[in-house]
Order: sequence, then C-alpha cells, then structure tokens
Amino acid sequence: MHTPITGRPVRVALVGAGNRGLTYAQWIKNHPDRAELVAVADPRPAAREASGAPLRFDDWRPLAEERIADAVIVATQDRMHVEPVLALAEAGYAILAEKPLAPTEEETRRIVEGVRRAGVLFAVCHVMRYTPYTDLVKGVVDSGVLGRLVSLEHLEPVGWWHYAHSYVRGPWRSERESSPMLLAKSCHDLDWIAYVMGARIEQVTGFGGLAHFRPENAPEGSAERCLDCAVEPECPYSAPKLYMPTLRERGHVWPVTHVTDETDEAGLVRALREGPYGVCVYRSDNDVVDHQVLAMQLTGGVTATFQMMAFTEQTHRQTRVFGSHGWLTGDGERVTVQDFRTGATTVHSTGASGSNAGDGHGGGDFRLVEAFVTAVATGDPTAVRSGPGTSLGSHLAAFAAERARHTGTVQRVPAA
Repeated sequence: MHTPITGRPVRVALVGAGNRGLTYAQWIKNHPDRAELVAVADPRPAAREASGAPLRFDDWRPLAEERIADAVIVATQDRMHVEPVLALAEAGYAILAEKPLAPTEEETRRIVEGVRRAGVLFAVCHVMRYTPYTDLVKGVVDSGVLGRLVSLEHLEPVGWWHYAHSYVRGPWRSERESSPMLLAKSCHDLDWIAYVMGARIEQVTGFGGLAHFRPENAPEGSAERCLDCAVEPECPYSAPKLYMPTLRERGHVWPVTHVTDETDEAGLVRALREGPYGVCVYRSDNDVVDHQVLAMQLTGGVTATFQMMAFTEQTHRQTRVFGSHGWLTGDGERVTVQDFRTGATTVHSTGASGSNAGDGHGGGDFRLVEAFVTAVATGDPTAVRSGPGTSLGSHLAAFAAERARHTGTVQRVPAA
C-alpha cells in the first residue's frame, strides 16, 4: 500500500500556490536531495510563476488524469478541498491537505472515507503538532512529572491586526465562503489539545460572537475605505498603517503578498483603493466570531478550556497544564514546570521563534513537510503525526462546539 521510493527524490505536485502552498514548497526547494516540485496547479499566473515548478496548470484536473508525481500538496481554500482530494487519492497520489479539510461534517467524513478507501498515504497540515515547542510540552506531560493530568487551559491570541487582515478583510471573513472561525483558525488548537493530553475530546460547550467589527461601532466621521477616512490615523485597524510599513521595511512579503501581486507602493495603494483589504473594518461583510471560549471534557475525566481571542498582540499560544503533582506553563518558546514534590521549578527553552504563518509557525511548517516527505519516501505512514483518523477527531470537535455555541447546549463529540 505504501511502497518505499529509492534512488531518487520524492516528486511532489502543488495544488494551490497561495501563502501556505508556497511555504510548503519552499522546504522542497531547500532539500533537492529529498524532494522535487515537479508541477503546480493554480488559476493565477503569478502564483504558478512563484512556485518555480516546471509543469504548470491552471486547474488540478490534469494531475488526476495522469499521475505525474508521487505526492501532492492540496493547499486550496477551505471550500475547494473535497473534489481534488478525492480525485487525486483515487489517482494514487500520497496527499498532504491543508486544514480545515472541509467546512461541513459531511464533507470532512467524505474526504476521510475516500482516502481510506483509496489506500493512499494521507496527512493534514496540523502544523502545531510538529513544532519543537509541542515536542517539549508533550515530553513533559508524558514524563509523568505532573502526576495525574487534571486540566488544561489554552489561549490562541490571534492578534488585532492579524484578525483584521485575515478574518475581517481576508478570505476567511465569511462562514459562507470559507468556514466558521473555530474551524478555519482553531481546529489546529483542538487537535493540539487532544494530542498533548493524549486524550479524546468527548464533550464540549461554549460561547462567542462578533463583538466589535460591526457597522454600529464605526467611529464618527469614518469612511467606507481607509484611504478616504478622516479618522484613519487614529484607527488601530488602519490598512495603510498595517501594510505600508511592512512593504517599506521588509519588502513584498506576507501579509502584503495577500493584498497585491504588485511590489511597489503605487500598486499597494491601488489595491487598497479597489480591493477588500482597503475596506473599513466596520463596514466589511465579515460574519465570523472575534472571540470564542470553549469548555471541554476529555477521556478519563480530564477537563480543558480554550479561548480564541482577536484582541491581543499577535504572538504564540499560551498554555497551562495542571496535574496532581505539578503544573506547566508555556508561551510557545519556553516551558516552566513546577514539581510539587520537590518544590523545584525548571525552565525549558526550545530556541525556536515565529508564531504565525509568515514566520513558519515556530518551525512547524517545515517539519510537517519533512515528515510527510519522509513517510512517502520510506513507505512508513507513522512518520506523520496528523493522519486521517486523528484529524477527523479535531474537526468533529469543532463542529460540535459550533452546535453548542448556536444552541446553548453541551454537545457530545462523536468518535472519529
């Protein structure tokens, strides 16, 4: 079922050459002895060019008609995963799919059932499982130093500007066009909680909503677009204040690359004048929540809380794990452990940085691709940590949490 590849690099095709797809492709470019990007499929000429792949298609279907690679990375938008994943699995490709798999439970189950039926290697881009920080936290938890695990609390500080960029003005601003915020941004975190604690999320409830980015909260004298707005200089969500300094100081990098393909200030101004990234945050068509809190019960009676918050600095997740004999606090780069038996406090550091998509998720992006390529090359699926079953579990927890939020109930999470 999983035949090892010997004597040559793993051949990879890329479907969707946006920020995530090009990030994963960069590891391949950096390791020509281990992998080779042979093809790209994307409707945008500039994106195809940026990939550097020799074979270029404006649609993924030619890849399904004739298998030209060993593996494919599917990094399209949330609602564009089901058809290519199922067709490419049927064609025999090993598949690395961006999260979330799909915006509905029915579609997510279709993907998982389809790849299982096809018998292909399949992994999901839950990059948080692959970071050195995660290895450190899980190592402490699994060591037993905390005693019996009792509870966990976890905060995702999205960042005020990141939320405005991606979830007010960007492609994830609408549940209808993408998926609920908890699924689009935080299925990572539900997956991470279950992975670190070594337990399944069994029940969930929660609350949340869109508190701030609404028309009634627009400042007096504000305009439809930042470039026309008298109060723009004082607005924390000003598009010129977000994008212009980035372009001037760092060049045409994320998040500016999401705003325009042009690389100069004139091009950026045009994009802010005409496109969605220059619209007032209080007048956008966004409907996803800007804050959400969950309470969960995991197997063994372990409890957990999770909070997704837009109104923070953009930084690492914050975590606390409580045990009968010790507790752990973590900030994405360091972990502090207090042992109740000895009174000793120990600080561990990963030496890693970079909390967001632009910075490689603390090393998780590249380590994910390395694990996937290793699994394809060796034929050993255990090299990946985010296979179809475990990933389905985090998605089912997210769907249950959304049902709980909308109905004010406690929801059971079905087994994957």
